[in-house]
This record gives sequence, C-alpha cells and structure tokens, in this order.
Amino acid sequence: MIVNSSQNIQSSNPLGSISSRRVNSEFRSFNIDPEDKQAQQAQQQQTDSIVRQLRARDREVRAHEGAHVAAGGGLVRGGPSYSYQTGPDGRQYAIGGEVQIDASPVADDPEATLIKSGQIRAAALAPANPSSQDLRVASNANQLASRARVDIAVQRREEAKLDDNRQSIESVESDVADERNTDVSNVDDNSVDAGAGFSSGSDSAVQPSVTVAATDTGNLQSNDAPVAAISAFIASAEIATSPVLFNQFA
Repeated sequence: MIVNSSQNIQSSNPLGSISSRRVNSEFRSFNIDPEDKQAQQAQQQQTDSIVRQLRARDREVRAHEGAHVAAGGGLVRGGPSYSYQTGPDGRQYAIGGEVQIDASPVADDPEATLIKSGQIRAAALAPANPSSQDLRVASNANQLASRARVDIAVQRREEAKLDDNRQSIESVESDVADERNTDVSNVDDNSVDAGAGFSSGSDSAVQPSVTVAATDTGNLQSNDAPVAAISAFIASAEIATSPVLFNQFA
C-alpha cells in the first residue's frame, strides 16, 4: 500500500521566459528604459516568489514523508521517494513524495493484526495535514482492525468451548475414578467382614466337629478312662453336635 502526498506548484509565467529575459538584459545598455526596468523588477519578484513557494513545499513534503516513516517503523517497505521540480534558480525541489507501508494482515494471528492495524493508522495520520491518500489508508486500517476483532471474538469462543469440553471430560474421569475407588473400598470391607464371620462361626462349629473327630478316632484323651464313661460321653457328644454339623455342611 502506498501513502502519497503530492502537489505541483507552477508559476503563472513559463520558466523559459524568465531565463530569456535575463539573457536579453545582459546585452542592453546601461540606459535601461524605465518600463523595462519595472518589468525586470516584476519578473524578479515573481521568480523570488516561486523559489520561496518551492522551498516551502520542499520542507513540507519532506516533513510529511518523514512523519510517515517515523510512525510506520518496521512497516515501512520503501521510501520516502520524491518527485522534483526545477526552480527558476536551477535547483531541484521536492514537490511530492510517497512511502510504502505493509498493510497486510498477520496470517493466523488476529491479535497481532489488530496491533498492526493501529500502527498502520498511526503512520497514515502522522503528518500534520494528511492527504486524501493518507485518509484512505487510515480507513483501510480501521476495516482491518474490525475484521481482526471479529476473528478474535470467534477464536475466544472456540477456546472457551474447548475449555468447557476439557473440564467436562476431566469431571467425568474424576467421577469414574471415585466410583472405582468406592467399589474397591467396599470389596475390601466385605472381605474383612466375611473373614471375621467365617472365623467366628468356625470357632463355634469346629469345636464340636473336632470333638466328634476325636471321639471317632478315639484320641480325645490319652489317659485310660472307664469304658462306660467314655461311651456316655460319646453318646452325649453325638446328640449335641449332630445338628450343628448338618447346618455347617448342608
């Protein structure tokens, strides 16, 4: 994109006529006709006026383009370049100029584009008297900023959706983990209760079974006891333990 400021200043009389009159005046005698003298003075005044205008325009153009360059910074891609006009004094004066500025969006980065658009606008409006081209560049920068803001809003909505989805997944995973921990804890508790119940029940049930086994094998006691006493004990033991053994192994 090119930021231009251009204006031509032209004299009301052709510059060639100024030069020809100067040449002709050298061949005239010292007795100058009053009318010719007035004409020369008028021509000189006009020449001086043109030079003053060209000098002022040169300063204005250089300051104008310099402001673009200073504000554009790293966005400046070329310039300032000037167009010149030769004055009646034979010198070159800048009467127009331009500075090339990168006004493209930053690829896949709307936030950087928004920042860049602000710098483009600042560069376009940096001169004291922006040209019509400068104003167009500033307007384009405003449009670029508007598009960047829209892109930023869309991007943030997408990021918010991703965050919500991520949080939902993490919440589900946490709930599943808690349920698994609860199930494992319940299994451990039930195992402990079952073991305790088995041991408690076996104590009351095993004792008669051991007694029965002992009486069956005849190894209950090592000392010799009366046969009648042993027979009576065996009978009483069978009557007391038979229902328990049935319930135990049913």
